[in-house]
Amino acid sequence: MTDLLAHISSEALDTSVVENAVAGPEHGAVVLFSGVVRNHDGGQSVSTLEYQAHPDAERFLRKCCAEVAAESGLPVAAIHRVGDLTVGDIALVAAVASPHRAEAFATCATLVERIKSEVPIWKRQNFATGMSEWVGL
Repeated sequence: MTDLLAHISSEALDTSVVENAVAGPEHGAVVLFSGVVRNHDGGQSVSTLEYQAHPDAERFLRKCCAEVAAESGLPVAAIHRVGDLTVGDIALVAAVASPHRAEAFATCATLVERIKSEVPIWKRQNFATGMSEWVGL
C-alpha cells in the first residue's frame, strides 16, 4: 500500500490531512481521533510533554496502519508527533473511513491501541512541580 499515510512529524499536526487521506464518496463515516496533551496525569499537573521516537518508529507505524487496513478492509491513516508539546497540542491523529459508523469507530479504536502498544514512541511528562517521568519505557 504505497499511498498509505503513516508518518512521524516534529511539526504541528493538521487533522484535515489525516481525514482527507481516508475520506471518499463511498464512505458514510469518517472517525478521526486526536490525542491531545492534557493538563494532568495521576493527580499531578502536567506542564509539557516530550515525545521521542526510535529511528524505526515510522516503519512500525506504517506496519500498524497497513495491518489494520488489511484486517478491516478499510482505509486508515495516522500521524504521530515528536518533540516538545504543550497542553492542548495534538500528539496523535488517526482516522478510519467506512460505509457505516460502527465499523469505523471499532477500527479506529483498534488502530489507536495498536499504535500505542507497537510503535516505539516514548513520552516524558514534565510536571508543574519540576519533576518529570518517562512513560512507555
